[in-house]
Amino acid sequence: MSQSFSESTVETAALDYLRSLGFDALFGPDIAPGEPEAEREDYTEVILSRRLRQALERLNPGIPPAAIEDAFRKIAHPDASALVTANRLSHRHFVEGIPVEYERPDGSLGTNYVRVFDFDNPENNDFLAVNQFTVVENRHERRPDIVLFVNGLPLVVMELKNATDEDADIRKAFNQLQTYIREIPSLFAFNAALVISDGTTARIGSLTANYERFMPWRTIEGEDTADDRLPQLQVLIEGVFEKRRFLDLVRHFIVFEDVGGGELVKKIAGYHQYHAVNLALASTLRATAGDQRAGVVWHTQGSGKSLTMAFY
Repeated sequence: MSQSFSESTVETAALDYLRSLGFDALFGPDIAPGEPEAEREDYTEVILSRRLRQALERLNPGIPPAAIEDAFRKIAHPDASALVTANRLSHRHFVEGIPVEYERPDGSLGTNYVRVFDFDNPENNDFLAVNQFTVVENRHERRPDIVLFVNGLPLVVMELKNATDEDADIRKAFNQLQTYIREIPSLFAFNAALVISDGTTARIGSLTANYERFMPWRTIEGEDTADDRLPQLQVLIEGVFEKRRFLDLVRHFIVFEDVGGGELVKKIAGYHQYHAVNLALASTLRATAGDQRAGVVWHTQGSGKSLTMAFY
């Protein structure tokens, strides 16, 4: 275990890594309902409404205020009864925009899409990490360790067990997330990824992933596997949540599969798929302007070839 974890909590270390990537960081109780710096009116709200409205207005300057408010309502309250269905709808809004209708100056009715994120200019978005973010739903009060918000939407939930607690391992962090999903599901309607760590190991998974599908992220920039001496949590956070990479992951590397019986499974690219596809895409674009030879991607058995091709 790295020295940093013996000197501070895993939570503090995670926040430090996120700050190094340009995330603002706030302590949940400081922005709780009733506080001078409150970000929401009550604990049942999981969206930071002011930040979301500001982002929608900033990213869509030509859309009338009434249409912006319509878009806000549509994304804040996904029209779906099941959590995973709501999550898929939210993801569609993230990638495609929110459809709105409004009257043009000439009196005709126009349709447009309201952007939720600026994928091309990461710094044009609002990135915030909040630790100890309390949510109350159906008489359950829960407090995830860290929630990552982009433009006021809770896209990531991290559950981090204390490295000095021998009874709190990464499996318990996973089980805690499953409790949150059951008891405060509204927090996860917008979720892009889940992270678990016990200070020694760190894993990332999707909303529907079982424990075995939570996987490590073994590289930061993608060119080489990270040094084993680096904490896994640092590699995961810096490898996934660098702003441009994270937005790219949300936009191009998340899919939903109908596995039958109305069951939806959400899948996120692994680190090898993410970087292989981006390299293959760059090579393909070069080839179209050159000798038409894009190259070959080698796969090992069980590495997710079909999914890699779908992302490509």
